[in-house]
Amino acid sequence: MPGIEKLPIEETLEDSPQTRSLLGVFEEDAAAISNYSSQLYQAMQRIYDAQNELSAATHLTSKLLKEYDKQRFPLGGDDEVMSSTLQQFSKVIDELSSCHAVLSTQLADAMMFPITQFKERDLKEILTLKEVFQISSDDHDMAINRYSRLSKKRDNEKVRGEAVEDVYTARKKQHQTMMHYFFSLNTLQYKKKIALLEPLLGYMQAQISFFKLGSENLTQQWEDFLGTIGTSVQNVRREMEGEVGTMQQTIQQMEQACDPLYVPCDPDPAHSPVCRNLTRKQGYLYIRNKTGLVSSSWERQYFFTQGGNLMGQGRGEVAGGLIMDIDNCSVMAVDCDDRRFCFQVTSFDGKKVATLQAESRRDCEEWISTINNISKRIYLSENAEELAARVNQSALEAVTPSPSFQQRHESMRPSGKGRSGRASSISSVGSETSPALSVLSLDALVAPETPIQFDIISPVSEDTGPNKAATQTGRSNPFGESGDIPSEDSEDSILHQLFIVRFLGSMEVRSSEEEEIISETMRQILAARAIHNVFRMTESHLLVTCDCLKLIDPQTQVTRLRFPLSSVVQCSSHQDNKRLFGFVLQTPGGRGDRRAVCYIFESNNDGEKICDSVGLAKQIAFHSEMDRKAVERRKEQDKAKEKQQEELSKQRQIEKDLEEQSRLIAASSRPANPPASDGQFLVLSNSQSEDSDAGEEGKKKGESEA
Repeated sequence: MPGIEKLPIEETLEDSPQTRSLLGVFEEDAAAISNYSSQLYQAMQRIYDAQNELSAATHLTSKLLKEYDKQRFPLGGDDEVMSSTLQQFSKVIDELSSCHAVLSTQLADAMMFPITQFKERDLKEILTLKEVFQISSDDHDMAINRYSRLSKKRDNEKVRGEAVEDVYTARKKQHQTMMHYFFSLNTLQYKKKIALLEPLLGYMQAQISFFKLGSENLTQQWEDFLGTIGTSVQNVRREMEGEVGTMQQTIQQMEQACDPLYVPCDPDPAHSPVCRNLTRKQGYLYIRNKTGLVSSSWERQYFFTQGGNLMGQGRGEVAGGLIMDIDNCSVMAVDCDDRRFCFQVTSFDGKKVATLQAESRRDCEEWISTINNISKRIYLSENAEELAARVNQSALEAVTPSPSFQQRHESMRPSGKGRSGRASSISSVGSETSPALSVLSLDALVAPETPIQFDIISPVSEDTGPNKAATQTGRSNPFGESGDIPSEDSEDSILHQLFIVRFLGSMEVRSSEEEEIISETMRQILAARAIHNVFRMTESHLLVTCDCLKLIDPQTQVTRLRFPLSSVVQCSSHQDNKRLFGFVLQTPGGRGDRRAVCYIFESNNDGEKICDSVGLAKQIAFHSEMDRKAVERRKEQDKAKEKQQEELSKQRQIEKDLEEQSRLIAASSRPANPPASDGQFLVLSNSQSEDSDAGEEGKKKGESEA
């Protein structure tokens, strides 16, 4: 291909009359290309429509031939030969219709798509850039004229500043628009050749592939010719891509080099990297204020840190006011529906929450790092920035996963200084472990391919239909613990301690008695978070009582999860990072066996304090249980004594009744009348003796009354 003329992008800033004259030539050429392309597009559209009509007509013919057997002709009769012949024709025409359909598809992809894309995208882009360039050129002329008409005698700094700003904006806009306009016009010189040759190439290839079905010998010379054309098109495309890359690089260099020329004074320095070692920061932020139940508004204020306090000052205010005490607070990035670069700060007691928005991502990350450093009270030390750098480096090393369990095992050295009940370091560099872990493998602690739960799924989200609620008194959650309705005994509990924690993850483990199981679970979960880029954590309030552990939503005060204290097997914190802690919960499985689940959290306080609180709760619960059992034993003994007394009283009553019966029998057996004259006794029955006794008593009573 011969050399192609192009517009000089380097002369766009100068905007000389020669450049404008050359630009007019290119614009005339673009208009001629647009006119010719429209005519060529209409001609190719007619070819495509005709081919579609031919394909549809061929298919309809084949369909009518197949339906010949279903037609009832009054004079035709049943002609089997005609029917079979037409069926054969229908098969041939059906195959031909398929070939025509394939040809229509090839024409649409190879012929119509390139010319349509050139007409609808490239040419319209030229027209749009031309209009934008004309508008920016007119704006630049107006700005220059306004700047030139500034009075020398009445020099107004505000008016002059506005004029300078208008000149800067207009000149920058004109320069950038002109560079992109020249870039499109230069690219058009390549694209017009591709747009003319590629559709023709596709049309010829589609026709040849169609005729190949009938004649293979006539296509050899066409293939050589079309191969040559295809090679030429590819060469032009590669040349265009190289020129496009060169022009884009030139545009970038010109934008960077010419930026100081847009304004009379020098611009600000370049951007600096994110600094995570700050203990003091100030700047403008947006704070969200609630105006109703669901509505909120954003207010721009100037924020700064003062010791362990976050201060805010609005425009027009003389001094700043206290926003929040950020000692032992928690800060994390949040996603807002209407704003970007937002983060949330929560006080140490969870009663105050502030949602803030920074101007950029770098500013947002620096604010989060600064508040994190202040929450750890690093600002109280002498070399605060050096200490913050060491803490951040330690935090990064603490979440660095080891390549494999075997490599970590080889790098371990047994140490006798480890604390009993405390988890070892999860760092992959210089970690130590107890000798008990040296005989264990990864499969002995954590089940292979065990899924990790990174978020808390509240039991409210479970399926609770009417039938299920009627037949089920409790519910289960994804963590395996019982979902029974918690009793109100915790309200009367002796111990109530509240901690702010963030849930890192949980996973099922094989052994619940090993001391290193929590350390290994921490390493697994933190490594999985680092690999899968999981940074968000669910913040909750951990309430430690004498009968259970509760995770409470800080916003709604709803209990998310409840862990019975009797199911907590062990609880320990990290050896190096004191803010990490975890506990193992043993719950009944589905087939009667017991399964162990390890939960890992991050807290604002020392993890050892939380573990000590859990241990104290278990001790109190143990003593309470022992006292309860002693009371139950005393009650059982009292019941046994009462029962024995009742049996004894019943026995005495029976003996008394037997004595009374024996006395009555003895009294009835004594003689009641003297013997008869003939020497015989008169024997009376019991009833007769009783009647006689009653008669005598009645007689004596009557006499006493008389």
